[in-house]
Amino acid sequence: MSADIATYFQASVVFAILIIITALYCILVSRNLIRILIGLELMTKAVTLLLAIGGYVSNRMALAQTFIITLIVIEVVVIAVAAGVVIGSYRHNNDLDAGKMNNLKG
Repeated sequence: MSADIATYFQASVVFAILIIITALYCILVSRNLIRILIGLELMTKAVTLLLAIGGYVSNRMALAQTFIITLIVIEVVVIAVAAGVVIGSYRHNNDLDAGKMNNLKG
């Protein structure tokens, strides 16, 4: 690996880790359901970036692309279901605060 590629690799790994830390902060600190969803979305994007970097470094981009496509499909389904839960919670409670979701009906 040349020096330029190594520099870009290190910078992109640091950037992905910073995105994961930001997403964790967003998920753990915020009580707003929309912000929690945005944090979850940020985290999956950072994992996608790390998968692409790992595929490039290991010289197995085809396998990495397979994992990335699978991750994107799973991410879309999870976000769609979570958005449905957020909309239902807002209709029921008229608020997006996660702390007020204490009376869940089955």
